[in-house]
Amino acid sequence: ERRLVRKVDLRLCTIAGILCSLDLLDSGIISSASVTTIFEDLGLGVGNRYSVSILVYTVASVTFQLPATLLVRFLGPRIVFSGITVGFGIVTLCTAFITTWKQMIGLRILLGIMQSAIFPGLSYLISTWYTRKEQQLRFAFLQSGEVTVVGLGGFLNFGLNHLNGRGGLAGWRWMFLVQGMVAIVIGFITYLWIVDFPENSHKSFRFLTRNEQLLAETRISNDRGDVKPEAFSWQGCLVHFLDPKLYGFCMMFFLLNLVSTSLSYFLPIILQSGMGFSTDQAILLSAPPYFYAVIPVIISSIVGDKYQLRGLVITFNCVCTVAGFSMLGFANQVTVRYVGTYLATGAYVSNWAAMNAYQASNIAGQWKRATFAASITACNGLGGIAGSFIVRQNEAPRYMTAIWISIGSHILIIGIVVLFSLYFWHVNKKQKEGKKLLEETVDFRYTF
Repeated sequence: ERRLVRKVDLRLCTIAGILCSLDLLDSGIISSASVTTIFEDLGLGVGNRYSVSILVYTVASVTFQLPATLLVRFLGPRIVFSGITVGFGIVTLCTAFITTWKQMIGLRILLGIMQSAIFPGLSYLISTWYTRKEQQLRFAFLQSGEVTVVGLGGFLNFGLNHLNGRGGLAGWRWMFLVQGMVAIVIGFITYLWIVDFPENSHKSFRFLTRNEQLLAETRISNDRGDVKPEAFSWQGCLVHFLDPKLYGFCMMFFLLNLVSTSLSYFLPIILQSGMGFSTDQAILLSAPPYFYAVIPVIISSIVGDKYQLRGLVITFNCVCTVAGFSMLGFANQVTVRYVGTYLATGAYVSNWAAMNAYQASNIAGQWKRATFAASITACNGLGGIAGSFIVRQNEAPRYMTAIWISIGSHILIIGIVVLFSLYFWHVNKKQKEGKKLLEETVDFRYTF
């Protein structure tokens, strides 16, 4: 069984981390470009045009997330993820040749559509392969690969910016051109490397033997009894919107992404305008916090999986995020403020893995997983919309609106976790007494 899990780790978590990194890679490109000449070249510096370019991407992604996630189940992960990754690369490459901010807006909409299945689709796929006690560490692997690629992207953007003027292209155009080409190559590799769902693993390219597939199905069946999907119906999906847990999880992800969007898109601007670093320094210094984030996300996920402490891990990460933003907002020394970005980045990245495991461990049923994954990622995107407007240029160098909203959002997350924990404890007690059947599954208990 351990050999099977390692085999799935190698084939699924590796490529999933790379695919998820494309979304943050996009934010890395446009945030790095924001401290170059892109504002002047495209007229993005007028009013809220830069924030709007982030907004339309998120709106397009949110709009298509539920149908795109269902498409992963209908067409299979290989076709969907390879197709949208190639599409993402083509649109990113085309961005290198635009001349107006309106063209940027149009391509950002297309980019959002291309990325709509990535987060919910991969979260759904990973949750179908692993038992509930294994999931947080796998989401952590995904996040670790993602932030590592993003960190490397920061150094790549630094180098590409120094090609400014080569071939008649500005430095920011080289960023979009090169990384668009890389995404296209990754798209073709994805078709061969990514795996299908457990019951369809024989459709994957050189993956499991028949006995290994049976073992994979048995593991999930013994854990929660939902290895194979029920017959699809829209009513069977929409009925899950009556589950109050969905709205609690959605609110948590909304509040989390307020922070992640403001930091990932605006960190170079904060470093340049808020801390006085040069353009090159701002691009370079925006990368290390992502490398650091690998440490807390792995450690917190090992603890969360081993001791099944989902709520406590989320609460600890929230406290670290509040501390990080307090350092960024209230300290006077630039060094202390910069260290605050490490603490905040590591904590919110860790909470993405923790929250995904939290929701995936407390539901059962294939279509319920797909519905929850798409809805939660949509609200995560809505948090991104709000987050794109909380960092205000005229508030440099402190950005107090962003600081207070980020602190307040994580205090609310702690409150939601407390309510969930009380509810889960109460209904688990009834289940043990034989008075309640949870998630329509025998012997199912909530993890908190």
